[in-house]
Amino acid sequence: MAKPTTNAERLVMISVQGKVASPTARGDFQVDHEGKPFVLPGSGGIVYNVKTGDPVYGWIGDHIEPGVSTVADEKDRLSKINAGYNFCACIGNEAIVVSDEAKGSRGTVTGHHGGAEHVLIDFPNDVLEKLTLESKFLIRACGQGLELLDYPQIKVYNLDPRLFDKMAIEDMSGKIGVPVAAIVPGKLMGSGVGSTRMAAGDYDIMTSDKEALKENGLERLRFGDIVAITDHDNTYGRCYRKGAITIGVVIHSDCRFAGHGPGVCTIISCATPLIEPEIREGANIADILGLR
Repeated sequence: MAKPTTNAERLVMISVQGKVASPTARGDFQVDHEGKPFVLPGSGGIVYNVKTGDPVYGWIGDHIEPGVSTVADEKDRLSKINAGYNFCACIGNEAIVVSDEAKGSRGTVTGHHGGAEHVLIDFPNDVLEKLTLESKFLIRACGQGLELLDYPQIKVYNLDPRLFDKMAIEDMSGKIGVPVAAIVPGKLMGSGVGSTRMAAGDYDIMTSDKEALKENGLERLRFGDIVAITDHDNTYGRCYRKGAITIGVVIHSDCRFAGHGPGVCTIISCATPLIEPEIREGANIADILGLR
């Protein structure tokens, strides 16, 4: 199997550093897409029992982030420092604990969550037990600027080149084949459409129509699943475009608000049909990187 040629050897690896993002909550009731009030845990903190590879549905929470939620600037999520942290950290990057009892332990970046402006990191269970809310992490950030040299129309974001090499992406002489866990119709994409921040954040698969999820096999989604979104162009902004294909990684849980659902972090996109997604078992970063 031939792989697309990239410019990986020219990419810069640069350090960025963050800390655990404390969970936040208003504590008052909010209203879901069916008009039902709820008050539940949300994003942030060290999540001990929800990991990359687990189902995104069924958790008693909203916008739950698996593993460790991190931030560079907790007081100002929109600061240049935090923006740089989110932009530079790519899925598959190595993260090293640089403080506390777990100092020297290694984990893996699994995505970034827009709105909360968190970078998510997976660690083994024994490391999670040693972390505190004051723990700090150094990420060896590399991936932004990755290009497929024979396919300039295809744009790549947020993807460590070492993960790219393990994804079984195939050069099919005119297009590329990408193994995915599921194919998401573009009509189901909601919160985040219209954003131009493809190199940070995510956007959501809407889950208010349960029959649509079943029809497309989306009721079995897991954190870390690689998915294809049809008729969606993320090359220069997240928008509908017939024939476009976007590939992304599922990074947070289902959500109860209208227009929301499991979050998808963009990794590959093309405005024209040069990407051929193929549903294949094991198309999940936990499986590919041996995280579980």
